[in-house]
Amino acid sequence: MKEMKIRITFTEDVLGMMPSSPHIYEEYVASKAPDAWTTAEEVDALGIEAVVENGRDVFPKLEDGTPYWYDYHFKGFLKDSTQALRKVKNTVSSEYKAYKKTIDGNIFFFPRRCPIHEVGPRYDFQRPLRAATPMGERISLKSSETIKAGAWVETTVRCMNEEDLELVKECLDYGALRGMGEWRNAGWGRFTWEEVDS
Repeated sequence: MKEMKIRITFTEDVLGMMPSSPHIYEEYVASKAPDAWTTAEEVDALGIEAVVENGRDVFPKLEDGTPYWYDYHFKGFLKDSTQALRKVKNTVSSEYKAYKKTIDGNIFFFPRRCPIHEVGPRYDFQRPLRAATPMGERISLKSSETIKAGAWVETTVRCMNEEDLELVKECLDYGALRGMGEWRNAGWGRFTWEEVDS
């Protein structure tokens, strides 16, 4: 087993990616959760934003209002990055066949809730969403709680197999091009990373 503590510093503003309405979350997203304990914990974390309009994406909050990433947000980032990098020759990712099982079962992040240290006030970012439907093109507006570039988060990554740490490092390097959070394909949530003392 190999462990590494890292600091991620956002070089671009990062958008929240959890629905603000606990009812939407509870009825749809949480129904897909693997166990009731996880569902209740996530719904409680979103309760702070319950008065905000439906359709707005936010960050979960600690009791004192500090936004955070869940450990599984980092795992989702690894899966997304590995999937993209598998198509690039001579990458560590291109050698992985069952990468999702490896990330789910052998790579872990601690603590479960990683506080995001902000450098300025949060703001709302609105953008249009376009969809081609059988009834024609539809356009709606999307609103996301946004944290300013310069914010940072620390987490400890633990790999059951030491060689998987190279996959993690490659994906973290890729974060300078494709970040975390909503609308990362448009450059939001890009970051740099560094190893820090435990």
